[in-house]
Amino acid sequence: MNVLIVVDMQNDFIDGALGTDEAVAIIPDVVEKIRGFDGCVFFTRDTHGEEYLETQEGRKLPVKHCIKGTWGWEIRPEIDALRECEAVDKGTFGSIELGRILIHKDEELKKSGESGIESVTLIGVCTDICVISNALYLKMVLPEIRIIVDSECCAGTSVNAHKNALEAMKICQVEIV
Repeated sequence: MNVLIVVDMQNDFIDGALGTDEAVAIIPDVVEKIRGFDGCVFFTRDTHGEEYLETQEGRKLPVKHCIKGTWGWEIRPEIDALRECEAVDKGTFGSIELGRILIHKDEELKKSGESGIESVTLIGVCTDICVISNALYLKMVLPEIRIIVDSECCAGTSVNAHKNALEAMKICQVEIV
């Protein structure tokens, strides 16, 4: 079984509070990737409360974003329309819950006589924050499963940050396609 993780394709990261032209530009590729993917698709959703600016992240990145229940928190409509299961809300860059779900799924598949998860592909935003955090976390908890990042379906906080994150992931044995 192959897994696709759609990381934080939310309004605030596309053309909202922390949006970029690059994030807007990848929308058609993300939609196409989800539609054509043969496997299980999960979505993450960056989720903060009204107290965001009082958190460590909020003090270091003082831009309110992805406040639960707001337009900015919502997954982009044309992408959300493709979602078949509940999104995994996460209050940190990487999702421990997502790791638990995938470990459990892999174990379930193996118990039933199947080969388990063969690969996990990540797409989304921001390459240099949440995509890299989730890719490296999944590489750590699922060390024998191929972890892949589709660079054409990712956007960073800047073009250089995107490229640097891809290079860092390569060094950590994440496949970049």
